[in-house]
Amino acid sequence: MIPAAFDYIAPASLAEALEVLGERGDSAKIIAGGQSLLPILRMRLNAPDLVVDLGKVAELRGVFDDGPGIVVGAMTTYSDFLADPLAQEHAGVLVDAVETIADPQIRHRGTIGGALAHADPAGDVGAPALAMEAEFVIVGPRGQRVVAGEDFFEDNFTTAVGDDEILAAVRLTKQSGWGHHYEKFVRVSHQWSVVAVAAAVRVEGDAIAEARIGLTNMGTTPVRARACEEALVGSALTEEAVGAACAGVAEGLNPPSDLNADADYRRHLATVLTRRAVLAAAGA
Repeated sequence: MIPAAFDYIAPASLAEALEVLGERGDSAKIIAGGQSLLPILRMRLNAPDLVVDLGKVAELRGVFDDGPGIVVGAMTTYSDFLADPLAQEHAGVLVDAVETIADPQIRHRGTIGGALAHADPAGDVGAPALAMEAEFVIVGPRGQRVVAGEDFFEDNFTTAVGDDEILAAVRLTKQSGWGHHYEKFVRVSHQWSVVAVAAAVRVEGDAIAEARIGLTNMGTTPVRARACEEALVGSALTEEAVGAACAGVAEGLNPPSDLNADADYRRHLATVLTRRAVLAAAGA
């Protein structure tokens, strides 16, 4: 299908983009890499009066050291993120997840911030961001605010970013020296995750000292499995011990039922994939 007619603007700065949003409000739609928005426009699931392209806003690109964390600009493409030494050293579990996304063409255009702001619960960026204790930097007419990861995702395709605001960056806690793995189950290559698990663990001796677990497509938002993280602390690096700690990872969750899997099957998958992800991350 052909999208409905809309105006188009490509501001050169963040300030200019915010000014445009302030003038047009909810009649405007931001485009980052366009890998999610363009199909939506073509199917006429959304028909904005104005599309604001952030592609020329250089200040929203790049990966930067921030002391205990790293800052990833919202317009940083998947491919640029994968090539960045800071990402490779400190953000292993997000690197693992991004490497599974689609194909090189998509990774060349798609952006970290665009995927996070789109907030598809089956998307592969949200869960590892939660596993890295992400904070989201949002800018708007009232200035800058920082939102914790679990407060950023509100519902299906809904985040804490207001109509007159822009997601500028995401801050990730450094996990240098941690083991990491993203375990993803799909029916066919390049499909959205039926279920996926982002696992980052710090091992001391023969046991897990710390763990961070994020779940993909196990609810209306990405999920951080804090109870499972606590259960893993002190676990021996054996399949039996890790399996026991991960057995309740899906408790209390309400995953969707669709053509790919029903809710009960997703709960089973989450348990199996979490065990696999943690063992792989721990090198066991």
